[in-house]
Amino acid sequence: MVPLIVGLCVIEDEGIVLETAQELKKQLQGLPVQFYFKASFDKANRTSLESFRGPGLIEGLKILDRVKTKVGVALCTDFHTPDQAVLVAELVDVLQVPAFLCRQTDMIVSGAKAALKFQRKLNIKKGQFLSPKSVKNIVEKVRTVLHHEESALGDFLCITERGVSFGYNDLVVDMTSFQCIKEFGVSVIYDVTHSIQVPGGALGGKATGGKREYLEVLARAAVAAGADGIFMECHPNPPLAKSDGPNAFYLEHVGAFVKQLLEIKSLVGTLPRVTEGY
Repeated sequence: MVPLIVGLCVIEDEGIVLETAQELKKQLQGLPVQFYFKASFDKANRTSLESFRGPGLIEGLKILDRVKTKVGVALCTDFHTPDQAVLVAELVDVLQVPAFLCRQTDMIVSGAKAALKFQRKLNIKKGQFLSPKSVKNIVEKVRTVLHHEESALGDFLCITERGVSFGYNDLVVDMTSFQCIKEFGVSVIYDVTHSIQVPGGALGGKATGGKREYLEVLARAAVAAGADGIFMECHPNPPLAKSDGPNAFYLEHVGAFVKQLLEIKSLVGTLPRVTEGY
């Protein structure tokens, strides 16, 4: 099963969250994917103080709980401080460490311990300031926790690639990074949404811009290059989204696009390396 983390950037209100989760479940029904519905209760790293952040931890988890009960989908959401990890792990199936916090040891350790306690998965988003090889240090921190708890790494940990900084606003995805990171024994997810971000690129530098026109080609390339799964944010009406609208995919097309990615992954899996043994 291909890991697929798809949903909203932020919880705008309960109605849109339920609508999006129901529609995604319908579109992805029967596909060979492990679907996790994603929505953040807080966007703690928004460009401006004026930006919408979400309902917060307590109300956000209540909404996600109702989504899980009413729609019947697995959940993924971020946590932003070590003390939030246990509260989040009680509900969601995948705890997510935001990219800008990926080197914070307390975040990684608390997330790993909470995920172990409730038998969840941990997804750590690689910051755009790190090289693929630097992910080894993140993985070793998690391995240390698992060893202490006498557990195996297995498929417990995913690393999500989102590209690296180039200049000030552009991110560039190194397609060799998927193979590099997989050598550390973890699954690698490609975050197509945030790799096309343009931080501070809209509203006079007070909001994030994006290059949605590159989303499809980059996702196809990443799957062909060896990404195990995809992270993608969508919205029923991206131009009206309260966060990251310029790089959100259109909800109505998610299922059709995922089918294309699965076909590419299947094809690549049948092709032997021409230079095997070199």
